[in-house]
Amino acid sequence: MSELSTAVPLSGGAEIPRYGYGTFRIEDGSDVQTAVETALETGYRLVDTAVGYNNEVGVGKAVKASGLARGEIFLTSKTWDHGYDEVRRNLDESLERLGTDYLDLYLLHWPRPGFGKYVESWRALLDAREEGLLRSAGVSNFTIEHLAACESETGTAPEINQVELHPYFSQPELRAWHEEHGVITESWGPLGLRAGALFDEPAVKAVAEAHGRTPAQVVLRWNLQRGNVVIPKSVTPERIRENWEVLDFALTDKDLAEIDALDTGVRQGGDPLEIN
Repeated sequence: MSELSTAVPLSGGAEIPRYGYGTFRIEDGSDVQTAVETALETGYRLVDTAVGYNNEVGVGKAVKASGLARGEIFLTSKTWDHGYDEVRRNLDESLERLGTDYLDLYLLHWPRPGFGKYVESWRALLDAREEGLLRSAGVSNFTIEHLAACESETGTAPEINQVELHPYFSQPELRAWHEEHGVITESWGPLGLRAGALFDEPAVKAVAEAHGRTPAQVVLRWNLQRGNVVIPKSVTPERIRENWEVLDFALTDKDLAEIDALDTGVRQGGDPLEIN
C-alpha cells in the first residue's frame, strides 16, 4: 500500500492521510474553492486551512461542492488566538465558516510564548476534543520546549506538530523528540520557501533525472520517505496533479542521503520564539 493511501494513526485514536493539500496564501472566494475542488478531484483527502489564512469559507464551499461524504475528508484548521475562551471562540467561528459540526484536526497555529498562554490554550483543545468538536488536537510551529510544557502540565502531548520542514531545514532533533513522544510530524513548506531554490540544487536535479521525475516530485518524495505527513500547496491545476504523482517511484538510500546533506539548519520562515 502506498504512502498516499495509507492513513497515519494519531495518539487520540483518529487517522490522518499521509499526504494532503495546503491552502496557505490562497485567497478566499473562487480561487481557494476552485483549487480545493481540483485537489479533491485529483485524490487528496486531507485539506489544511487556518483562521489566519482567511479562506475557511471557500474551503468549506469546496468540501460541500465535492460531493464527497464529510467523513471522507480530513479537514484541518488552526487558531491564531491564545487563551482558553479565545481558542474556544475561534473554534466555534471556524466550524461556522467551514460549514461543519466538527473538525478532524484543530491546531494552535503558533506557540506565541510572549503571551504565556499556550498550555492554557492546549487545554481548550483537549476539552473540545473530549466534547466531540474535534477528532484530533495538535499544534503548529512548536519547539521541543513548548511541546514538553504541554505534555508535562496536562499529561497529554499534542497529537501532531505541523512545522516548517524541507531539505534545507529538516529538523532532525525535533523529529526525534516527536517519535519518542508519539507526536506525528507534519511538514509545511515541504518544497522550501525560496521559490525554486531546491529545484536548482545539483543533487535534486540529478536524482530527478535518474528517476525521470521533476525536482518538485523528488523533494515531496523525500518528505514522505522521511516519515512526514506532507501538505504541498499550488493553485495551478497541472501542478496540483503533478504533486500528487509521487506514488510509483521511490528514492534510494543514496538519494535520500544526498538530499539530507542539503540541510543548513536555518529557518526560511518565522521563528516560533519571536512570533507573538
